[in-house]
Amino acid sequence: MKRSLMDILCCPVCKGDLVLSVTTEDDKEILEGGLHCAACRVDYPINEGIPNLLPQTHQE
Repeated sequence: MKRSLMDILCCPVCKGDLVLSVTTEDDKEILEGGLHCAACRVDYPINEGIPNLLPQTHQE
């Protein structure tokens, strides 16, 4: 994921701002880490450079 995407990304649940945490990156992009929405307390993982912004479904 490129850092420049942070300018346009928002939480798909509440449209709030996302906070980036980086675990691994190279000179071009973020490879591993996460995005966190403080407003609705949802976490979205970044794996192999791809952010997973699909809202989690709760199974009962």
